Amino acid sequence: MKILSSWIREFVPGITITDRQLADDLTLRGIAVDGVFDLGAHGSLFEMDITTNRVDAMNHYGIAREAATIYGLALKPLDASLPPAKATAKPFSVRIEEPKLCGRFTARLLRNVKIGPSTGIVAERFRLLEQKAIANAVDATNYVTLAMGHPTHAFDLDKLEGGIVIRRARKGEKLKTLDGVERTLDPDDLVVADEKKALGLAGVIGGWDTMITPETKNILVEAAWFDPATVRRSSKRHLVHTDASHRFERGADFNAPPVANALVSRIILEAGGAVEGELVDVVIPEADARTAKRASIGFRVSEVERILGPTEDGAGISAATAVDILRRLGCGVEDAARTETTATQRQDLDPSRASLGEPPQKSAPSGQAVTLPSWRLDLEREIDLIEEIARVYGYNRFRNTLPPFAGTVVELPWAEKESTVRRTLLALGFNEAISSTFCAAQDAAIFAREPDSAVAIGNPLSEEAGMLRPSLVPGMLEMLVLNLSRDVDDAALFEMGTTFSGNPENGYARVEERPTLAIGATGHAFGGGDVEFSDMKGAMEELLSRFAARSLYFDRFPAASGLMPAWLHPGRSARAAVDGGTVAWFGQLHPAEAERRKLKQTVWLGEVWLDRLYKQELRQPAVRELSRFQAVRRDFSVLLPERVTYAAAAGAVEALAIPEMQSYAAKEVLRGGKQIPEGQYSLLLGVVFQSNERTLREEEVQEWSRQVVGALETLGGKLRA
Repeated sequence: MKILSSWIREFVPGITITDRQLADDLTLRGIAVDGVFDLGAHGSLFEMDITTNRVDAMNHYGIAREAATIYGLALKPLDASLPPAKATAKPFSVRIEEPKLCGRFTARLLRNVKIGPSTGIVAERFRLLEQKAIANAVDATNYVTLAMGHPTHAFDLDKLEGGIVIRRARKGEKLKTLDGVERTLDPDDLVVADEKKALGLAGVIGGWDTMITPETKNILVEAAWFDPATVRRSSKRHLVHTDASHRFERGADFNAPPVANALVSRIILEAGGAVEGELVDVVIPEADARTAKRASIGFRVSEVERILGPTEDGAGISAATAVDILRRLGCGVEDAARTETTATQRQDLDPSRASLGEPPQKSAPSGQAVTLPSWRLDLEREIDLIEEIARVYGYNRFRNTLPPFAGTVVELPWAEKESTVRRTLLALGFNEAISSTFCAAQDAAIFAREPDSAVAIGNPLSEEAGMLRPSLVPGMLEMLVLNLSRDVDDAALFEMGTTFSGNPENGYARVEERPTLAIGATGHAFGGGDVEFSDMKGAMEELLSRFAARSLYFDRFPAASGLMPAWLHPGRSARAAVDGGTVAWFGQLHPAEAERRKLKQTVWLGEVWLDRLYKQELRQPAVRELSRFQAVRRDFSVLLPERVTYAAAAGAVEALAIPEMQSYAAKEVLRGGKQIPEGQYSLLLGVVFQSNERTLREEEVQEWSRQVVGALETLGGKLRA
C-alpha cells in the first residue's frame, strides 16, 4: 500500500528525522517499507508491505501510531467534531436482525448536500497516491479509509424505502452491485437493506440502486462493524475483493465506526449541507465484549527477560521500559489488585482513545493486568505482548546469544527407521520432494485410506486446498504433473510426511495423524527403458526388506472385488503385506485418473503406511564367515500354472529349510510361445548350495534338488525336459 510521509507527520507533529530514517525505523519494527520515492515539497511516498495480522496499520493513522510508539511522541487525536445537528422528531430507524454477524452500526443523515468534484487536501492527496477521484461524497469514504483504515459507505437517502435493516439475504434475492454486476445472493450472505430490498453486501460492496449520483441531495452515512468470517465467505463466494472486505475480514476496530462516520460527514459537509438528528449508534453488547472489551491479559515482567534474553547495553529491558512500551502501544497496565481502569485514565495513556470512545475493561487475575486496545485484535496472549515489546525496543538491540537449554536432544522413537527409509530410497535413485498438506475434496474422496475419513478445513484458502490430505498420493501426482509440464519427462520422487484422518461418527472431533510414504516414477527415471511394474515392485521389496518381518509377500485382488484402491490400475498393481497385514499399495495410475489429470505418459505410484511398517524392527546386518569350500549351482526349469505366483513358489522352496541352500532367485520367466502350454508359464529358478564345513557330495546335491522339484510339483509344477 502507498503512504504519504507528510500525512504521517500531520498526525505526529514531533517527528524531526528524515523520511529515509523514518522508513528504516518502521521497517526494523516489522512495518516494512519496500520503497521510498521523493515527492519534493510533498515529502515522500512509502511503498509498504503490511502483514495480514496488522490490519490496524493498513492506513496513515495506524502508521502514525507506530511512529509515535517508536519515538515516544504524542499522537494527534482524530477530530470527530461536527456542526450542530438539526433536531428531528424521530431518530432514523436501524434494526440489526443478525446480532452475531453485525456487532455495531452507525448512521447519520446529511441534508441538502452538494455533489461535485473533490477539492483541497482530498484532491491533492488522491493525486499523490494515484487514487481515482469520483465525487466528493464517494471520495470522502475512500479518503477516510486511507486516513484511519475503517471502511464506510454513503447511500442516497431518497432512494431508501424505510429504515436500515441488517439481515441475511433471502434465497434467490438479486442485488446489482457497484461494479455493475447483478448477483444472486445466498442465504448465508449478510446484507444491508431497507424495508423492501437489499442495498449492499455487508462489508464487501455497495449496491447500484442507492449509489451517489450528481442528482443526490440527501445522504445516509454508514460505518459499521461486521463479523470477519461472514465478510470473508461472502467475498470468496461472489469473487469480489475490495478494500473494505480486505479490512473487515481481518478484524476491524470495534470502536472506530462513530469516528469514521464523523470524518466522512465533515468532508461531505465542506461543500454544503447540514446534519439532521443525532448519530444513530446501535451496539450489540456481546460483540462489544469479545472485541473492544476483551478480558485483560496477565503479564509478568520477569517473562520478558527470560524469553528475550540480554540486550546490547547490558541493562536489559527493565520493568519501567516494558510498561512504557505497552502504554505507548495503547495498552493499559495495572496491578492485578486493581479490577478496573477508568476510561479517563486510559485516554491519558493514549489521546487517540478519547476520539475512539474506548470503554473500561476488566483486569487479569495475577501479575500485572494489561488491557488491550480495540484496534489490536491480534494481541491475545502474554507472549504476544512480549513480542510487541521486543519489536518496539528493536531486534537489533539484543545480543546474538542462544537461549539457555538444559538436557539433551532426544530422538523420536522411529528416527532411525525413518532415516533407513530415506537412505534406501535415495540409493535406489529417487529424489525427495515436499508437497502441500492440503488437497481438494475430490482427491480426498479418491485417495483416502478409509471412506469418509478425510477432514475438511474450517476456513480453507481455496477449493483446491479445502481438505487435510488423507494420502500423500495427490501431492505426489501434482509434483509429477509439474515436472512433466516443465518438459522433465524422467522423474522418480518420494515424499515422507503426515496424513490426516477423522471419524465422521464423532463429527471429526479428533484428527489422527499418521506417518506415510509416497513414491512416484515416470519416463526413463532409472535409466534404460520406461519404468515398469517390476521397477516399482523391486523398490518396494528392497525397502520392506530393511525391516525384520516374519513374512513379506505381494498379492493382488480381482478388479471386481472392490478391494483395490480406486486410483490404481486393477491389472497392473499389487499389495504388499508384512506379517499378514497391508503396508503398501503400488502400481500404475488408473487410466481414468490419468485422463482427468491430462497425463500423456504412464505414471507409476506407491504408498506405504509407515505407521504400520514402523511397528517392525529394523533388520540388523549379520556378519558371517565366507566359506572356503566350493559352491554348487543348480538351475530348475519348471512349468507352473498361471495361478501360482512367484511368491508362492519361493515360499515353497524356502519352507524346505535346507541348511546348505544359500540362495535362490528367478533367472527367467517365459509366457506364451509354442513350447509353453496355455494357462502356464515357465520359471527358471537358480539355487546355490554351499557348506561352511566341507565339500558337498554329488548325492547330497541330487537329494536336495529332488526336494526342490518336489516342492514345486506340490504347487502343480512340472519339470521341463
